[in-house]
Amino acid sequence: MSKRDLALRVGGAAGDGVSSTAESFAKISARSGLHTWTYSSYQSVIRGGHVWTQVRGGLDPLLSHGDDPDVVLCLNQQTMDVHQADVLEGGAIIYDVDSVKPDPTKIRKNVRLIGISLRKKAQTLSPNALMRNTVALGAAVALFAMDFRHVESAFKDIWGDKKPEIVQQNVAAARLGGDAVKDLGGPLPLGLAYPNQAKYLMTGNEAVCLGALAAGVKFLAQYPMTPASSILHWMASHGPKYGVVVKQVEDELAAMNMAVGAGFAGVRSMTATSGGGFCLMVEAIGQAGMTETPLVAVLVQRSGPSTGLPTKTEQGDLNLALGAGQGDWPRAILAPRHPEECFSLTAKAFNLAEIYQTPIIVISDLYLGEGYRTVDKLDFNVPIVRGMMAADGGTAKDFKRYEITESGVSPRALPGTKGYQFIGATDEHMESGELISDVLAGLPEFVEERRKMHEKRMRKLDGLRKDSPPPEMWGSRNADLTLINWGSTWGAAHEAILQVEEKEGMKVNSLEFPTIFPFHVDEAQKLLRGVKQSLAVEGNYTGQFARLLRAETGYKPDHFYGRYDGEPFASRDIADKILEVVA
Repeated sequence: MSKRDLALRVGGAAGDGVSSTAESFAKISARSGLHTWTYSSYQSVIRGGHVWTQVRGGLDPLLSHGDDPDVVLCLNQQTMDVHQADVLEGGAIIYDVDSVKPDPTKIRKNVRLIGISLRKKAQTLSPNALMRNTVALGAAVALFAMDFRHVESAFKDIWGDKKPEIVQQNVAAARLGGDAVKDLGGPLPLGLAYPNQAKYLMTGNEAVCLGALAAGVKFLAQYPMTPASSILHWMASHGPKYGVVVKQVEDELAAMNMAVGAGFAGVRSMTATSGGGFCLMVEAIGQAGMTETPLVAVLVQRSGPSTGLPTKTEQGDLNLALGAGQGDWPRAILAPRHPEECFSLTAKAFNLAEIYQTPIIVISDLYLGEGYRTVDKLDFNVPIVRGMMAADGGTAKDFKRYEITESGVSPRALPGTKGYQFIGATDEHMESGELISDVLAGLPEFVEERRKMHEKRMRKLDGLRKDSPPPEMWGSRNADLTLINWGSTWGAAHEAILQVEEKEGMKVNSLEFPTIFPFHVDEAQKLLRGVKQSLAVEGNYTGQFARLLRAETGYKPDHFYGRYDGEPFASRDIADKILEVVA
């Protein structure tokens, strides 16, 4: 029986070119017509430490980076020691025969050992042997019997801005690896028939950037922090030609304050960071809540607390996003599950921010933000809705910037609009913007003013709830068990469900929440009524979302499965937990 997917794992020391080699293979996979999914496990140091990336390609849509690989490409001895036992039967291990030694006692049956003089072959083209990983990549392409024209296409994409001879030199290096495989038994008998129709390939962070561009973003202020840094890098490279001002600032306090200032001035504004950076932003984001200033903040989670594991994934910052900024103020927290939603929910966030004149948080994580995925063609025809502007109706004479309305949304005027003067202070204020927080606070009439103004702002939550996506149930409607999850865990959860359905005949479904806040209580309770037994799955220790679910609906999941070791969920682990729970 022919396989319908493949998996390549590339490992070595930091600085060995593991990431670029895996990215090249991901591009080759996508251009071969395969659905592609990657996960990179890397260190926070520039040089040293063990790193590896897995690239999975499949004829059918993928839901995770997979489990054990068909082929491991070992760029050093440590990779061989750590990963040789994981290679599937019938797979292969590619390694430099002059410096890396396998241990046959730890390798599964029928695993081919492809020992090639990687360094020596690379040195026939260049004395520094930098292309030894390209030689190994060519060997992997040959083992999977892929069309070699995709190698040249991928290399042109990666090094196209350099001299043409760089591309040709790397193509030649890859051919040396491919030729070596021919002499060592040829391709693996996987039987994969490649469609060879290229698919779009992008990371979740790139999809966030594209969604922001489609929604008309014009300002990004950011301080680099893994795993959100690539948002800054991508926008710095591509944003200016679309009229985006990109600022790398001195710290996250400056980033949020500049984003607030730009949003106040009337441009579509955003910032992005990870947990520690978001901690620094919370006072300023509360400022935007009080001044009713639109902006989008992207929070790409990593393992905490403090610096934690800077290059590992987690879903531990939900409480941080829910409680950011002192006091109560209206916000929405959107949690994309895959790159398509990174695009669509980021675009939606900009409209929500301006319609409801408040910050919107898009919460992602390292696994989604940095992993490459193939996606369907994105629809860039995003409607841009600016919300209630004072100049669209009424007169300057009657203008009250913080007018109390039934919806909680007041007419907004951009600074400099003739006749529409107002005060936009961070203290509590009256409809005109005049402060009540100094000598007036505590006087009975101004106590009432505070109450009315606070309630006005919080009424925006009703509109935000109405205009944000509700929870969804995926899978069998008459299930024995329901998985409850949010964000990037959806893929491994879906794959686990399919596994237990196929192997055990078990009916399991998945309840997912693309909007974390404001909580869709009515829709959630309606879906929960049909749940027989539930298992909450999320990447933290305390079950932050499960606690929110219970607080909002009164429903407590029957079981909880958390992961907080820095690694993403594997489908087989969730499948094992499903079997344990049902048993």
